Amino acid sequence: MFSKYKKAAPPQKPTLVPASNGARDTQPKPAAPAAPAPAAPKAMRKPMAPAKPGVPVAADKNRKRKERLGEIKLELHRALLDNLNLAALDSASEQDLRMEINSIATEVLQEKGIVLNREERSQLNQELYDEVKGLGPLESLLKDDTIADILVNGPQQIFIERNGKLELSDVTFKDERHLLRIIDKIVSAVGRRVDESNPYVDARLQDGSRFNAMVPPIAVDGSLVSIRKFKKDKLGIDELVKFGAFSEEMAAYLQAAVACRLNVIVSGGTGSGKTTTLNALSSFIDNSERILTIEDTAELQLQQTHVGRMESRPANVEGKGAVSQRDCLRNALRMRPDRIIVGETRGEEVIDMLQAMNTGHDGSMTTIHANSARDGVSRLENMVAMAGIEMPLKAVRSQIASAVHLIVQASRLQDGSRRMVSITEVTGMEGEVISMQEVFRFQRVGLAPDGKIIGHYTATGVRSHYSERFKQWGYDLPPQIFEPIAAE
Repeated sequence: MFSKYKKAAPPQKPTLVPASNGARDTQPKPAAPAAPAPAAPKAMRKPMAPAKPGVPVAADKNRKRKERLGEIKLELHRALLDNLNLAALDSASEQDLRMEINSIATEVLQEKGIVLNREERSQLNQELYDEVKGLGPLESLLKDDTIADILVNGPQQIFIERNGKLELSDVTFKDERHLLRIIDKIVSAVGRRVDESNPYVDARLQDGSRFNAMVPPIAVDGSLVSIRKFKKDKLGIDELVKFGAFSEEMAAYLQAAVACRLNVIVSGGTGSGKTTTLNALSSFIDNSERILTIEDTAELQLQQTHVGRMESRPANVEGKGAVSQRDCLRNALRMRPDRIIVGETRGEEVIDMLQAMNTGHDGSMTTIHANSARDGVSRLENMVAMAGIEMPLKAVRSQIASAVHLIVQASRLQDGSRRMVSITEVTGMEGEVISMQEVFRFQRVGLAPDGKIIGHYTATGVRSHYSERFKQWGYDLPPQIFEPIAAE
């Protein structure tokens, strides 16, 4: 019955053996070595480890077994597509589908005379189920809560980030066609497409994870996929303090700042934890306030009762129907929000964001890409210029200084840890320059032998510019939290 699925054995490539003609070596012999030169001074650089190709974390001893199971899985998947009623899959229960997959797999294995042990049978049935209902090889990585990012560089190379470090996984796709089928399955579920005419796509998985893909011919060595996994359990302030993302004193200060409706910008690089920080800060917002969130990809997990969520939309195949963050932001201003939270400000929507912060929507928050608080202000100026609005630089800076109260700098350090490295207040204008003062910082003091960064959080000794505002709102912070901490 299933003989048509039997694959022909791949032709073996002939082994090229260099022929030996027995000829005498006619090359001239090297000259005698010259006298040794005087010893060079000892290098100041650290010795570099030789570059090694990526090696999967799993042991290589199971490679043949994995290849064998991969071949069997490919044929079984074809048999499933031929025998299963694909139109009825959506209404089938998981138990019924697993039983049907197990039945078809058993029949094919018996037909081919293939014997597998219980563990292999269980793994094979799970992978077949993932191929039919899930995302194939990616499914096991998505279920692993210790993995933060999944990075696919072609069908044979899948990297994962665990504890801030990248490592090569032992999971692979069969070929480029297999990878493209999974990509198409993801993007079609959210009404988008990816092909040669539209070779890149940004989408969201069913669980909220951020998905980005780029396919050939733009991706030269095979399709490129990156998945930023969506954490099911939102990290709160207490968890972040426990993990060392910031100190208890900083948490008390941030609670007062958010509750007193200061406008906050979370600044940082890619993967530095900006969205996580924004989520944590939002926990300080009172439950009685109306909050509207605007994002390109919905990631924020606000726990308040009164939250309206909006997500931008790209243009369709005909180039129409696009809804930008700026469109959402303009509409949000007509929906009586107490606070507006923009997931990330990266373009012309910065104008509307600054105006919202200046016109009765105190306590609004957003994130930007920048390496420091001062760079963050410069980036805001550049985004205003890119929006095509001709304003004098002093007017732009005055708008920023009156709209933004606080810049929280998040960073991913060289050991992979994510920390809040600085909290800076915007205090106004001095001439044509925006004046700022740093209130808290992460002070690095060294590097441990295992590569971990040694440091501590400390105040700078500067009293908060908003202390009087904190008192008026009932947050009388003790002066001790603004005292510097000496290094141990």
